[in-house]
Amino acid sequence: MGEQDHSPGKELQHWIRTEAPGKKSWHPQAYALGAVSNFMSTFLTFPIYKVVFRQQIHAVAVSEAVRQLWHEGPQYFYRGIYPPLLSKTLQGTLLFGTYDSLLYSLSPVGPHSLGHRWAAGLMSGVVEAVALSPFERVQNVLQDGRKQARFPSTFSILKEFNSYGFWGRLSLGYYRGFWPVLLRNSLGSALYFSFKDPIQNGLAQQGLPHWVPALVSGSVNGAIICLVLYPLIVLVANMQSQVGWQSMPSLWASAQDVWDTRGRKVFLIYRGGSLVILRSSVTWGLTTAIHDFLQRKFHFRKEVKD
Repeated sequence: MGEQDHSPGKELQHWIRTEAPGKKSWHPQAYALGAVSNFMSTFLTFPIYKVVFRQQIHAVAVSEAVRQLWHEGPQYFYRGIYPPLLSKTLQGTLLFGTYDSLLYSLSPVGPHSLGHRWAAGLMSGVVEAVALSPFERVQNVLQDGRKQARFPSTFSILKEFNSYGFWGRLSLGYYRGFWPVLLRNSLGSALYFSFKDPIQNGLAQQGLPHWVPALVSGSVNGAIICLVLYPLIVLVANMQSQVGWQSMPSLWASAQDVWDTRGRKVFLIYRGGSLVILRSSVTWGLTTAIHDFLQRKFHFRKEVKD
């Protein structure tokens, strides 16, 4: 019992619970910690993302995707990094911050049940999808090598979207492919927050270094969730890379097109899945570890100050 009480997971739970009674449910530091952790992990893993995106769009092997990027030249290798860097930083701000606020609104005093974590994660994913879908839309157009001549910059894409009418800007422009984005983000967030802490706390009781349980928990969660939701990821990438009134099929037609172009075979839908799993595992492993480190450091400072 004594060893378990001093494990990293139990210590962090103790810090959080002691804040809950009589405190406000909105914690500003949760938003800041989420922003920093997502910014750092996104910058480090962007090269993997770009290779994965090419596979999703062109249905090619890893070597061919790398060859395409190499042929285009190093000046284009980080083309499109600003939208994901900004969107992922905002994602971390909203995802972790909104989850924290919603969780303590649902359950002001811990421990938090699986149902509370699932509900807070689901709702934070909805908020994330609504706020960040336009960033992902611009990013996916920029990442498509077939559109480099037509849309050489972010400004050119925004100019195209803004040339539509009001509803066109939403349905054909910034929120193209929104429904699969909403489903992917809400389910992904609910699964991540439901199982992140149980896995981390279980590993923490084994006497491992503080950073290991968070890294492994995030990596395992990221890999499994990405594998389960991968068909939605492919569908979103294909829908959001399309631009123009004449190339906007419905959601069902887009899904059917992806299925047909992949030869109506599940394993071709998952082509490139190994890199997706790697990227998601590394990204969420780093994000969770960085977030846990910053959160631990914040609480230590607060204890010393108090």
